[in-house]
Amino acid sequence: MPALLDKRLVLVTGKGGVGKTTVAAALGLAAARRGKRVVLCEVADQQRLGGVLERLSHDGLNHVSVDPERAKQEWLRYQLKSRTLAGVLGGSGMFQYLTAAAPGLTELVTMGKVWDLAQLQPRTGGPGYDLAIVDAPAAGHGLAMLRAPSTYASIARVGPVGRHAERIDSFIRDPAKTGVLVVALPEEMPVNETVEFEGALRRELDMAVDAIVVNAVHPSRFKAAEVRLLEEARDGGKLARAAIQAALSEHRRARGEHSQLRRLRRAARAPVVTLPRVFEPELGRDDLERLSAELERRL
Repeated sequence: MPALLDKRLVLVTGKGGVGKTTVAAALGLAAARRGKRVVLCEVADQQRLGGVLERLSHDGLNHVSVDPERAKQEWLRYQLKSRTLAGVLGGSGMFQYLTAAAPGLTELVTMGKVWDLAQLQPRTGGPGYDLAIVDAPAAGHGLAMLRAPSTYASIARVGPVGRHAERIDSFIRDPAKTGVLVVALPEEMPVNETVEFEGALRRELDMAVDAIVVNAVHPSRFKAAEVRLLEEARDGGKLARAAIQAALSEHRRARGEHSQLRRLRRAARAPVVTLPRVFEPELGRDDLERLSAELERRL
């Protein structure tokens, strides 16, 4: 945890629906408890973190939602040194057409905004932060976002676009400055995608995953001898049979999850930690505080 929180930027990614937003918020809360100024950032105008942070209301936590169109305007103002000229060019139909047609440009300007938030003195102004944590898109889109600066740096070898892309690419590839945290569920498809993402990140960008968090793991409640006793007791009354069947069903689910967890630990290079399932329809402040403390303890 200290090594991860000492970086300037941490990207939290994983298959959709695995709890990335919850883990990003829990990580940010752990950093804020250590006295760091933290900005939690979501991309593509997702608007999920805002609701989570309302329940936390911690002084050290801030929230930004990156709109790619606004990020393009900011980039133009920075390059042209003129708000008026940037507004004229950015509002032109030709510019909108060209930027929409340029593959990966949305990902590049998004990463540019994320990179700027991770600087102690942001080029677009505003407060500086000690740590930027990004609730990144699902693994495939997250990889495309990470790949965009490298792609543009190799294509635009001269000029402001190339230089800016190269600075961003160097920053996110520096393991002292940027970390990658992957979130998964203890299920076959999320485990497969996590292993594939880790391999692709290493092959394409020569980057390593810092840690894998397996979220919502059911506890193993029964030992083998206790399971045998439950199976032998299923011949009791109707109410007892229903209770025993529910207990055995929970046991089988936990056993399947822990099997997937072992498979992930064998296949992945990064350390794998777990977070328990919280049996609540919506996480409250106390739940998030508890998950954050658990994450801090295990990482």
